[in-house]
Amino acid sequence: MNATILLNNEEHYPVLLDEILSIISPQNGGTFIDCTLGQGGYTNAILKFNEANVIAIDRDPDIKLIAQKIKLQNKNRFLFFNKKFSDIDKIQTKNYNIKAIIFDLGYSYTQIKDPKKGLSFESKGKLNMKLGLNSFSADEVINKLDQKDLELIFKYFGEEKDSKLISKKIVEHRLKSNLNTEKLVNIINSVKKKRGKTHNATKIFQAIRIFVNKEISELIYGLINSTKILGINGIILAVSFHSLEDRIIKYFLKSLSEDKKISRYFPEEKNHNKLFKLISKKPIFPSRKEISINKPSRSAKLRYGIKKKNIINFEKDILNKFSKLLEIENLSSKL
Repeated sequence: MNATILLNNEEHYPVLLDEILSIISPQNGGTFIDCTLGQGGYTNAILKFNEANVIAIDRDPDIKLIAQKIKLQNKNRFLFFNKKFSDIDKIQTKNYNIKAIIFDLGYSYTQIKDPKKGLSFESKGKLNMKLGLNSFSADEVINKLDQKDLELIFKYFGEEKDSKLISKKIVEHRLKSNLNTEKLVNIINSVKKKRGKTHNATKIFQAIRIFVNKEISELIYGLINSTKILGINGIILAVSFHSLEDRIIKYFLKSLSEDKKISRYFPEEKNHNKLFKLISKKPIFPSRKEISINKPSRSAKLRYGIKKKNIINFEKDILNKFSKLLEIENLSSKL
């Protein structure tokens, strides 16, 4: 799901921008980390405030051109790193007062429509889906992994109920020739006869994209490592676009902000790893006005937490919670 949309050749619409700005208050100055620079929507909005600085990250090498333009306009107030945001702790931030770290987990319209990236089921030719700094492509996933592995990827990363039959058909068809985007879509359509409002291939393509870009470990370690470098009273914000992302973000913030109750017959156990304060347990959704302007924003959810203390080795809980997803992601070792 794309987080942004180009209204014309020049304009760019970042999701939940007003809500994010009201939470992070860039007018009061400080340094903010934009973990997914993309078309620069959040970064440019923050840099409109003269006392604010931005450190931006993006794994997509095509974003370097956008970063260069922003740098020319803002000189000493902007830094860019072509890295995965899971490596945020490897960026030198000790000399900065990091007020907030922002994750926008969607894709820009330009990325979705880029034929070289092949993120869309409307693309043509060889499967790809690499966003940058990848070790394998969708072509290798579909044409090399065995049926059981594909089934697990489709079931858990795409929440596709027909994952078993689709993976079986893929293995059968690729015996004749390597599968490309069009052939894969045809296979999915042959299994899923009835079309709903959503394209038949949406969940399968989501699953492959998540697997190719290791989006599960990227998000988990992005949250973990961001928490480590964030100062007291700093804020982590994350905008998600599908249930799997939101589940991880929700659990991470909730598990590190609440006292835990072992049983209804016993009192709450004090959670000594209470890192975050949550202003609200519920996510923030785009307004009706925003959705009317940018329809893809309708699936967006914003969650955030305020860091209240420094704690070492807090990550064990979330790694255990999502260990099954991480194991499936590690099937890439077979490629």
